[in-house]
Amino acid sequence: MRSTNIDLDLSDPCILLTTLQELRQSVDEEGREIFQRWKKQIHRQSFINSSLNLAYYLALRRHDLRELQAALMPWGLSSLGRIEAKVLPTLDAVIATLQAVCGTDKDSMNIHPPLDAFFEGDRLLKQNTEDLFGKTLNKRRVRIMVTLPNEAATNYEFLRDIIRQGTNCVRINCAHDTSVEWLAMINHVKQAELELGSSCKVLMDLSGPKTRIKFAIVPSPKQRIFKGESLLLTCDLPTIIDSEYFQVICTIPEVLTELKIGTLVWIDDGRIGAYVESITSEGVWLKITHARLKGEKILPEKGINFPDTDLHLSPLTTKDQQDLDFIASHANQVDIIGYSYVQTPADIQLLQQELATRLPENSPIPAIVAKIETPLAVSNLPELIIQAAGKQPFGIMIARGDLALEIGYQRLAEIQEEILWLCEAAHIPVIWATQVLENLVKHGMPSRAEITDAAMSERAECVMLNKGDYIIEAVGILDDVLTRMQAHQVKKTPQLRALHSW
Repeated sequence: MRSTNIDLDLSDPCILLTTLQELRQSVDEEGREIFQRWKKQIHRQSFINSSLNLAYYLALRRHDLRELQAALMPWGLSSLGRIEAKVLPTLDAVIATLQAVCGTDKDSMNIHPPLDAFFEGDRLLKQNTEDLFGKTLNKRRVRIMVTLPNEAATNYEFLRDIIRQGTNCVRINCAHDTSVEWLAMINHVKQAELELGSSCKVLMDLSGPKTRIKFAIVPSPKQRIFKGESLLLTCDLPTIIDSEYFQVICTIPEVLTELKIGTLVWIDDGRIGAYVESITSEGVWLKITHARLKGEKILPEKGINFPDTDLHLSPLTTKDQQDLDFIASHANQVDIIGYSYVQTPADIQLLQQELATRLPENSPIPAIVAKIETPLAVSNLPELIIQAAGKQPFGIMIARGDLALEIGYQRLAEIQEEILWLCEAAHIPVIWATQVLENLVKHGMPSRAEITDAAMSERAECVMLNKGDYIIEAVGILDDVLTRMQAHQVKKTPQLRALHSW
């Protein structure tokens, strides 16, 4: 990381101007070097300018700009805080204004960027979002996505009602139900579109190599595990059925060979925390470090996370391959593929290749949404974007559940912010996901904190709600919150409408 020279008197507008000009030259040169490394992967002409702006943004953020930002504020100039979508035009606009302040000779002055260049990034983000989710609504910029319950396969009125309330995209989780239910859900979506005269996209979310509890043995008469107790993690049915210990079989046995003494383990979305205490012929012994005072139940199908272990698993499982067969055979009805546990550009390339071999000739190519769930996916985000968006419509989902477990809860807000910045620089739409209005969806009454979270989600291009008994009401309330917030803020820019509260 580089910082501006703190020995310079940046209160002098001419020194400030020279510093900005040097920064601009550095960003231009380094950004073009980054872009040249990417260029051969970009097949979509419409993504050229976006990828170049992303390269400029990465070059810019190698510098510590905080002193420079503070020096720009007293002059009433942009402090570069909303530069993501338009890196060079923003720098050029500030430089041109400072040249006028410093009395630079007219022949040497920069030409202020035209209005179209300054707002080109916003136009491209809107276009890429429409390529993914369809036309922008008149009243609301941010889309709403809903994870469909099994009920959507048998109850047409339920699906019609969530679309009528404001749902713009439905998510079918391939980890649940079968192709029979999936097709019924899709047919209900198409029927509702015709009845209501509105569009609703279909996203099919591949399960990926999610490690889960396949089978659990609970020692009688205990029902819950407590902090300080031990749990045996195995790949086969345990040899000792009547045991004083909790025993768990995981769905991906090869994970156990990757574990080492001290490895952290989270179970059931972080409700149970543990570390590897020992490894024996029986399996891996975990010591429980986190559980509520009343203990926690060990239940089948709950997820297991290993945040500090590289598991070397392919993001496409055998089941995912089978589900891709279904998606390809219904390519005219499935708009988007959700890609779980994607971490490298090679993972994106793998999905693109597998999809290409399955799609019938002249059928539409579904868009891809990459779910960002691990530290490696975060660090590889620029290359993931280039590999995917360079070839087809693309979006990013901030999967806050697994991501929080993998990077630590205390870093979630920070990393979420950085993902939003980077995607805006690439003009790529973002889905704000996991536990949005969860109390409202499941219990009918939101917490105050989750209403604020829903309001902040206006900075993304789409917000995802999970299934629950009150999902129809939740869609209506989220629609209202997002519509109201759009009058206050778009991305990071406050909308200074007249206030009527005072």
